[in-house]
Amino acid sequence: MAGTPELAEIPVLAGARVLLVEAAYHPRITALLREGAMRVLRRAKVEVDHRLVPGALEIPIAIAMAVRTTRYEACVAIGCVIRGETIHFDLVAGESCRGLVELGIRHALPIGNGILTVDNEHQALQRADPAGEDKGGFAALAALRLLELRRSLGAPS
Repeated sequence: MAGTPELAEIPVLAGARVLLVEAAYHPRITALLREGAMRVLRRAKVEVDHRLVPGALEIPIAIAMAVRTTRYEACVAIGCVIRGETIHFDLVAGESCRGLVELGIRHALPIGNGILTVDNEHQALQRADPAGEDKGGFAALAALRLLELRRSLGAPS
C-alpha cells in the first residue's frame, strides 16, 4: 500500500465524533474513498456518523447543517467531480472546495477534503483506491491531524 497513510501516522483520538459526508454521485469511486477513510477513522478509534448527499456541491451544505445542530469535532468530505465538456466541472470543483475551506475557517472545524477533481474515471479510480493513492484515507488523516492540532492548542471542541 505505497500511497496509503502509514498506520503509525494515524493519531488515536478515541471518542471523538467525526462526520463523514459522501457524495452519492460516482458510487464506484466514492465507495473506494469511503473504504480508505473508514480504515483510517477506525484506526483512530473515533465515532463516525456517515451521511450521503447527492453530489459534491451538497457536501459543504450538509456539513454546515451538521455544525449548527450536532457537535462534531471533525468532518471528512468525499466525492468525485469528473471533467466534462461544459464549465459545470469548474463550478462544482471550485465551489465545493471553497465551501469546505470557508466552513473550516469560520468554525475552526477540522475538515479533510477528499473530493477528487479529475479529468477521467481512470484518474479517479487510481486516486480513490485504498491500495493506490488512497485519497479517502488521506482526507481522514488530514481531519484527524487538524483535530489533534486544535486539541494541542487548547481550543474548545
